[in-house]
Amino acid sequence: MKNEKNATAAIKRKNTLKTVLSWLGATLFILYSSSFISSCSVSYTFNGASIDYTKTKTIQIADFPIRSNYVWGPMASIFNNQLKDQYAHHTKLTQVKKNGDLKLEGEITRYEQRNKSVSAEGSSAQVELSMTVNVRFTNNVKHDEDFERQFTAAQSYDSRMSLNAVQEKLVTLMVKDITDQIFNATVAIW
Repeated sequence: MKNEKNATAAIKRKNTLKTVLSWLGATLFILYSSSFISSCSVSYTFNGASIDYTKTKTIQIADFPIRSNYVWGPMASIFNNQLKDQYAHHTKLTQVKKNGDLKLEGEITRYEQRNKSVSAEGSSAQVELSMTVNVRFTNNVKHDEDFERQFTAAQSYDSRMSLNAVQEKLVTLMVKDITDQIFNATVAIW
């Protein structure tokens, strides 16, 4: 009988502790969530851009030539196509050849590789490939948003692999990163 009372008391304590912990967890979650929500002020639109389409209707995107010392032939077309696709897929802006409300122009200024890390034997273990693009952005509706800025991305690969084997994949990843950076700096201003 005494063991039965002890067991019942232990179960009650355990249930009480579960209830308290559950209540405490729920309270902390609500406090955390409300402080997170109140600290954020986000102007979100479904297309990923914060554009006033009543004033801004067009974008002019020039082809970016390669001005770096080291060149990989397909790089310019991969970059130019991705940049134009970024604005076509994520905004309602019409792309025009001249007199755009927004204007993007620039050049690919650097494309280089360097040793990133050294193996225990003293040879290169990782190689970093990087790409830099200089961008001139003009907002003909709001000139205080104009800028000229450089955007850079890098990818690493195992030095036992040849650059030819990984170049297309790495350039595609870097281009995606840079075009995302450009898009965010120009029309996804949070």
